[in-house]
Amino acid sequence: MSFQAYLDTIETKTGLTPREFIALAEQRGFDDPATKAGAILTWLKEEYGLGRGHGMALVHVLKHGAKIDAKHVGTTGSHRDESDTLWLDGKATRPA
Repeated sequence: MSFQAYLDTIETKTGLTPREFIALAEQRGFDDPATKAGAILTWLKEEYGLGRGHGMALVHVLKHGAKIDAKHVGTTGSHRDESDTLWLDGKATRPA
């Protein structure tokens, strides 16, 4: 599953876009670079029922922003993406 597919599935499950999760994480103080992934994963599991894979996709966005490594773009691997920039504003607004 691509990073973008993880984010789209999270939106389908929770009704929240990645950008909304960023705002929620900031409110909880998870935007501190010292915050460990485990604390974020626990929050996402307890409040939104997200598993580790989906949670780690959000952890990546929280810690690194919308950019992903170019090695995932245009490959045939399971984590391939169309672009090195993730769309964070919701599936319905993503450009075609």
